[in-house]
Amino acid sequence: MLTAYFKANRDYEWARNTLYRDFPLIARWLPGTKTWIERQQRPQVGRIVSAHPAEGERYYLRVLLNHVTGATSFEDLKTVNNVHCRTFQEAAEKRGLIEADNTLDDCLTEAELFQMPPSLQRLFATILVFCEPRHVRTLWNKHLEAMSDDYRRIQRSQHAVEQLVLLDIRNMLRSMGKDIRSFPLPDIDESYDNSGGVDREIIEETSVEADQDHASLLLSLNPEQKYAYEKILSSVDSRDGGLFFVDGPGGTGKTFLYRTLLTKVRGEGKIAIATATSGVAASIMPGGRTAHSRFKIPLNIQEGGVCNFTKQSGTAKLLQKASLIIWDEVPMTKRQAVEALDKSMRDIMGQPYVPFGGKTIVFGGDFRQVLPVVRKGSRGQITNATLRKSYLWDSMHQLKLVRNMSAQSDQWFSDYLLRIGNGTDQLMDEDRVELPDEICVPYTGADSNIGDLIDHIFPMLAANTCNTDYITSRAILSTRNEYVDKINMQLIECFPGDEVIYHSFDRAEDDPHNNYPSEFLNSLTPNGFPPHVLKLKVNCPVILLRNLDPANGLCKGTRLVVRAFQRNAIDAEIVIGQHARKRVFLPRIPLCPSDDEMFPFRFKRKQFPIRLCFAMTINKAQGQTIPNVGVYLPRPVFSHGQLYVALSRATSRNKLKVLAAPLNDDDDSSITVGTVTKNIVYKDVVTS
Repeated sequence: MLTAYFKANRDYEWARNTLYRDFPLIARWLPGTKTWIERQQRPQVGRIVSAHPAEGERYYLRVLLNHVTGATSFEDLKTVNNVHCRTFQEAAEKRGLIEADNTLDDCLTEAELFQMPPSLQRLFATILVFCEPRHVRTLWNKHLEAMSDDYRRIQRSQHAVEQLVLLDIRNMLRSMGKDIRSFPLPDIDESYDNSGGVDREIIEETSVEADQDHASLLLSLNPEQKYAYEKILSSVDSRDGGLFFVDGPGGTGKTFLYRTLLTKVRGEGKIAIATATSGVAASIMPGGRTAHSRFKIPLNIQEGGVCNFTKQSGTAKLLQKASLIIWDEVPMTKRQAVEALDKSMRDIMGQPYVPFGGKTIVFGGDFRQVLPVVRKGSRGQITNATLRKSYLWDSMHQLKLVRNMSAQSDQWFSDYLLRIGNGTDQLMDEDRVELPDEICVPYTGADSNIGDLIDHIFPMLAANTCNTDYITSRAILSTRNEYVDKINMQLIECFPGDEVIYHSFDRAEDDPHNNYPSEFLNSLTPNGFPPHVLKLKVNCPVILLRNLDPANGLCKGTRLVVRAFQRNAIDAEIVIGQHARKRVFLPRIPLCPSDDEMFPFRFKRKQFPIRLCFAMTINKAQGQTIPNVGVYLPRPVFSHGQLYVALSRATSRNKLKVLAAPLNDDDDSSITVGTVTKNIVYKDVVTS
């Protein structure tokens, strides 16, 4: 069958774009003549005989057949970019289908071509933390010269150069929560450390530069913002502590208020800590970090839990010195995380009966938006996980912000969004709303409908691929990853340039009998994972899926633009937030699902931790302002606040387009006009 498949690829055009395992879908096997003929009806499912990795060349042949189309012979399978390989294993390695032994070494070597020592150091630190290297000292010795190129220009002593690089890497590892002593690197000579024994966390916070003049920020505050500013600043100055919740829908200037407070407090030489639940929201505040990384909150926080830092740690000393702590988008996080910080701060401040140990804490957000994720949780469980159900809620001063309308503002659109968020614009069935015709793209059920939505949001795409502002100022939002992937694939095909494909290396841990073959593992894409087949082009937008180095802008949700490709490294540029225009190198890293119960085996995927982000899920978009927004709803939203978040990302109604499938209401004669969709609102959370 296999040699006849090769022959069919030589002889027939229709055969050349189909994998061997899928060939029975389009061809029928004739045992008598031992040939394949084109199938006319009733496609069949094919399956390649399994092979264990220990079988060597037979296994690698199977890997090639599962990924390569159009092969005309065994020798053709061994030919990669017109270079003939001696073995199937070598051919699979050159195609990037299996992991080579020297992948990490090649990754650093490829990155050296760009001659950016600080980025190389950060890549080396990332490899240490995430990539499980086996020969750390060998990598260090081989790539030290490239990582120290800038220091060698100003230092004559090789020992001094090595120490300066080690100190840089130690600081990077600390920002990632790791100790350099955990890795077999040369010892550090503390005489070269000019930090004076001050903890890294404090150095980081005190070195954050104000991005604007405080006086100009203060003059721009509206009355509600000014009242909140003075109330919070009075608490900071008095040192009596206080809890505040800044409540306001999108566009009311919560982030602007935070910037003004941060600039004022830091300008007085005090420490102000800026955090947010999501990486995207954190990145738009100066010195912003995700709350989980800053406060060392456990990912699977339980009732009564505490943060993972000790009284002697740098994090504890930073919190003790802080005059102001801001936590944005707090309605997205579970109340147990906030309560864990409260318990830990009472402990380190020695104030067991005072909330947060007597510090001034500012929480912010909008309960109309998406609430904490409770896996398989009921409405009651989700509501119970919100901050409103915390014992701290009644102690908070409520500071409400409202949208101040200017002559250029769209009053109708703002009022409409508030009705959607509050659930007061519902039709008879309570969970349904009618979308205005002017923001809707007609839905016929045809695939061309998605093309119409893309044309509205990404007009003249081919002419703007090098325009970073164009790429980052628009996105299409949807509810599920499968819809997002469909749109991303369609857009990357339209995007000009040569396509580069990266395949992941997948395996099931502790599977000696190969019960889970590679093609099955390749088909899995757990939530938050990159796909097995990652298709990219230069200048295409991507989103980071893991916290790699939050202190330097590489946190989950960061948006980047791809600038160059290597076989084992991707050169990208951060395009959003305070670290915009910073160039970074991304390696493949091993990823495991956070939920151990997801599969009956331990699944590990090694892939670049990014996805395309022409389109993204509604939940990932929370916290972002995207001037041009498309919303794709082939099925209605399924959780509180999703419709409100999707519609409110846009800056005005003429920059918003919605493609929504009509609800199936054949027996409901009350709905006769317009586009009707679901709007789920937990009113007890919004109004309580």
